[in-house]
Amino acid sequence: MRNACKLVRPDVTVLMAVCDGAAFLGAQLASIAAQRGVTWRLIASDDGSTDASPAILRQFAGGADVTLHQGPRRGHAAHFLALLAGLGPDPGIVALADQDDLWFTDKLARGVAALRGVDGPALYCAATIITDQHLRPRGLSPAHPRRPDFRNALVQNIAPGNTIMLNAAAARLARDCAPEAGTIIAHDWWLYQVITGVGGAVICDPEPVLYYRQHGRNAVGANRGIMAKGHRLGQVLRGRYAQWNATNRAALAASAHRFTPQARAALAEFTNLADPNLPTRLRALRRLAPQRQTATGTAALWLATAMGWV
Repeated sequence: MRNACKLVRPDVTVLMAVCDGAAFLGAQLASIAAQRGVTWRLIASDDGSTDASPAILRQFAGGADVTLHQGPRRGHAAHFLALLAGLGPDPGIVALADQDDLWFTDKLARGVAALRGVDGPALYCAATIITDQHLRPRGLSPAHPRRPDFRNALVQNIAPGNTIMLNAAAARLARDCAPEAGTIIAHDWWLYQVITGVGGAVICDPEPVLYYRQHGRNAVGANRGIMAKGHRLGQVLRGRYAQWNATNRAALAASAHRFTPQARAALAEFTNLADPNLPTRLRALRRLAPQRQTATGTAALWLATAMGWV
């Protein structure tokens, strides 16, 4: 559905993946409608909701520039890949939206201002205020002191998907790479990897742009605090991290023909981190020298590689 009265191309196309989000969807849509300083259109995809989400979307579409789709029903990451793959030939600036957050009124305008004038593919992301389900603040999202680059993207995601905005070049890149990717772990991590893989820019805004609502049905929760660190350690010990890396390697290899020579070389070394031979792994680790955002995280990565957990 589209509002036929809107003749001016919007500044931003918002992609929203919805699945059983009725509890908070209305508030999120209202926060999108309240954006100041930009025009927008919404492409919302419902992934087989059994609650009132489709009705909420249809009602919202009656008074706004909204297009409704059906999702592929293959999980959260595949849902966003399908939305990205469905972008048209001239997508303009694209923003990703979760169904249960609450945007600040300047969220889109801040991203548009940051991306304006950037040559080549560029990804904008920002800090968030983490809250409980009633929007009571629990703290800020983690800061990322290191410069974003492909070596960091191979081993860590620093781009919260609910804040990501892409300039037109990055949106076209994501659209073209999405059919190549196959299975991915997380759409935001994949975007960070692909855009740095081609030498694109990543702009990290330290100012929060939304309330990141935590509740029992989050597809991916906030990654902060002692409990989160313990959970990540458990994933490494259970082999989950190695499985994620294997999936990411396959997805990136499918689009590596688009990468810079330096990124292709780094991806090859990253692949060697999974070699069963310890000397091969250690040589690859020295050549790649991957960096997480903290010294402790990087040291843990070296240990995990030595133990064959990567």
